Parts: sequence; C-alpha cells; structure tokens
Amino acid sequence: MKILLAVAALSFSTLVLPSSTAFAQIEAPSVPLEESTVTIESANGSHQFDIEIADESDEISYGLMNRESLPPEAGMLFDFGNPREPAMYMKNTLIPLDMLFISPTGTVVMIARNAVPGSLRTISPGTPVKGVLEINGGRAAELGIEPGDTVRHAIFGNDAAE
Repeated sequence: MKILLAVAALSFSTLVLPSSTAFAQIEAPSVPLEESTVTIESANGSHQFDIEIADESDEISYGLMNRESLPPEAGMLFDFGNPREPAMYMKNTLIPLDMLFISPTGTVVMIARNAVPGSLRTISPGTPVKGVLEINGGRAAELGIEPGDTVRHAIFGNDAAE
C-alpha cells in the first residue's frame, strides 16, 4: 500500500506541479538581433516600424523581456519559420505591448492589445501564424491598425525591398 501511495504521489506531482525548467531564468541572446523595418498597411495609411528580428529559439524565448522602454516606432518581429500556434506571455516584460499575430501572407489575424507586463497568462490567436509583431501597448489603436491589415516584410514574401 505504501508503494502504491508513493507512486500515486509521484504521478500527481508530475502532472500538476510545474517542472523545475518552468522556473529557470531565461538568458538574453548572446549576439545582437538582426534589425530591419516592417510596414503595416491599414485603412488610414502606412505605418513603418524599426524592428529587431527574433528567429532563433533563444531569441524567441527572451523577446522583449527586461526592456524598460521601447521607442514609439519600434518593435520586435518573431519569425517562427513554419507556421505554428504560438503561446505568448509577458513574463519579465516590463512594458505593456500590443501583439499582432500575422499569417504567412502578412495578414494580421489577431491583435492582443495592451498585454499586461509580468503576466503569465497565455496569449494565442487560436490558429497557426508565421510571426508576431510586438509594439508598444496602445500603439495599434493609436494608428488604427486592425485585423485584416497587411504587414509587409521579406519573411512574408510581400516586400521586395528587403
């Protein structure tokens, strides 16, 4: 009976309790991120952002963590390579962000507006996407950026300038 209880307790802790890796500190990428620009075409015009590109697993995991500010026309573009349904969160992120979830053709499919700094709540579009553009929280609303708008960049194959 003691063995059965021990096995049950171990099984419960494996299923319910987070693994030690969930508490591991995520390290900043060791090399500077590639820089580029994106243009978002919305109903009220084109909006250009200077971006950093996160396309390696460590870069994607770290994202905009520990940044105390972000210029108004700046952001980070997460390039997942093959489309996938991401599960984003705001752990160790100090500023509110808008997350634009972008299809493989560059169409904004969902916007998570004003994501709360430090939140561990999972943010996902519910569908596979090619990338996510993170910009300052509230900026998408200020510029009139909405789902259906187009993000132009080489990773979406819709920007000959890149």
